[in-house]
Amino acid sequence: MANKKITELSNLATPNGADVLAIVDDIAGTATTKKVTATNLMTLAPVQSVAGRTGTVTLSHTDISGLGTAATQDVGTSANNVVQLNGSGDLPAVDGSNLTGITASVSAGELTDGNFDGTAILGFDASINDQTGTAYTLLASDNGKVVVLNNGSAVTVTVPSGLGAGFNCSFVQKGAGQVSFSASGTTINNRQSHTKINAQFGVASIVAYADNVFVLAGDTAS
Repeated sequence: MANKKITELSNLATPNGADVLAIVDDIAGTATTKKVTATNLMTLAPVQSVAGRTGTVTLSHTDISGLGTAATQDVGTSANNVVQLNGSGDLPAVDGSNLTGITASVSAGELTDGNFDGTAILGFDASINDQTGTAYTLLASDNGKVVVLNNGSAVTVTVPSGLGAGFNCSFVQKGAGQVSFSASGTTINNRQSHTKINAQFGVASIVAYADNVFVLAGDTAS
C-alpha cells in the first residue's frame, strides 16, 4: 500500500488493546521508531478507566478509591452536603439539627434530641444538682454547682475530704427541713460558728481555701 498522509488514513473508531501504534523510542539518545500496543500505551495514562463514559466525564465515587459516597455530595451546610472549612480553617455555622442518635447524661436534665443549636435542649442545666433526700455527701463534680435540697425533714450535707483547695459550692434550702453541714475528715469554719442554713429558702456557700479546710458563709444559723 502506498504511503498516505496521516489525515488520509482510515479512521479506527473502536481500537482493540492489541492494535499497535508507531512510537519513537529514546528520543534523547538513538531515536528509533518502534511499535506499541494500545493496551501498553494506556498503562501510562493517569486515569485507567471512567467506566465506559464518553464526552465530558463526571467521576463517580466508585471511580475514586477512599472517598466513598462523599465524592458525590455537594459542598455546603444543607442536608446531605459535605461540610468544608473556610479560608481561616474554621467550620461553618451549623445548627446540628441533622445530628441524630446523640445521648448525654447530666445531673438535672437530659438532651431531648440531637440538636446542638441550643433551642431544643430542654430541661438542661448542668449547674444545678437537685436533691430530695435527707442526706447528701458532696462530690468533686459539685464544684461550682448549686445544690438544691428539698425535703420536709432535716437534711444533712456531709463535706468529705479530698475535694481539693478551691472547691466551692452553693446550697439552697428549698424544703422546710433545715439543712445542716457535717465535716468528715475536714474542717468547716464559720465566723459565728454556725453549722446550718437559717431557714427555708435560705442560701449558703462553702469554699475550700486549703485542702480539707472550708468556710461556710451566707444565711446560716447555729
